[in-house]
Amino acid sequence: MKSFKYSLIILVIFLKTGNVLSEKNLFNVNNIEINNQLSSNNEILANKAIKKAFQNLIERLILDKDIATLERLKFNQIKELVAYYQILEKTNEEKDQVKSFNIFFDKDKLHDLFYQKGILYSDISKNELYLLPILKKESQFFIYSQNYFYEKWNKIDQNELIEFILPIENIETLQKVNANKNNIMDLDIREIFQEYSGKNLAIVFIEDSKSSSNKIFLKTKIMGKNINKSIIIKKGDLDENNFNNKIILDVKKEITNLFKLNNLIDVRTPSFINTEFRLNKKNNLVELNKRMKRIEAIENIFVREFNNKFVIIKIKYLGKIDKIIEQLKNEKVILRFSNDKWRIKII
Repeated sequence: MKSFKYSLIILVIFLKTGNVLSEKNLFNVNNIEINNQLSSNNEILANKAIKKAFQNLIERLILDKDIATLERLKFNQIKELVAYYQILEKTNEEKDQVKSFNIFFDKDKLHDLFYQKGILYSDISKNELYLLPILKKESQFFIYSQNYFYEKWNKIDQNELIEFILPIENIETLQKVNANKNNIMDLDIREIFQEYSGKNLAIVFIEDSKSSSNKIFLKTKIMGKNINKSIIIKKGDLDENNFNNKIILDVKKEITNLFKLNNLIDVRTPSFINTEFRLNKKNNLVELNKRMKRIEAIENIFVREFNNKFVIIKIKYLGKIDKIIEQLKNEKVILRFSNDKWRIKII
């Protein structure tokens, strides 16, 4: 792998004013590399980067069934969605010049687009899933050894939205699978992952039938919900290794969509809560406003009532309140319901 040293200053091109410069924004796409040899014109290179970034963005946010709708947008429509972009000049050891682009899409314009198209989007960043692939081959079951899927799961497509964690070899798991081999599909996911109670879990049963397609049974517990799904994956003209890689990629896509379905945000139906904010030296209204503005799903904050002891704040948000609570906690803000009212404080 080529090692890069970073040179020059980051060039920032603003297409819209008033946006907060935040690299953690849900609607940012970073590190889009475009070969300098394609053109010496930065705008031409940027246009190529924007196209690629938009494709990455919709694949990350949108359900598979809606991606085609947004892929039909013309480039001038896509470019209108960009707030600004950065160009980072890279020079490798062979003195080759490479340009890397960070593309910052405008949240409000994307929300308008989703509203017009009736499309829901999802924020599934920072999710972990404990997964065990079980291979059935000629009436035998393989878990850790002689199991291509266990060995290669995290080596195929490492740039994904979900962090897949495969458990280390465990004799108890082997015993449970062998004890249930006659009714393997009924295996209790909680028994396999006893030490990971409360986590996102999945068992993938793969039957190697040596035919033109493979049967996959997916048993999951995602965000507290048990979801099972059967999948048929066709081999086509792929050799065995490439077909196995396709199985891994297709199952990862199915799991990603299950996460998306449980985190959907509909910009057409915002929610509102009124919350009490007690004023003291630590609870500063300006500081609270600054932290809350970092939460993408919080659309607006309104002061409803104000006195020298407390403020009643109305919060307009998108998505599920549990997600808002979790994101606020990351900003060291606690939002909780107690004594028949919502309360918020800085910690």
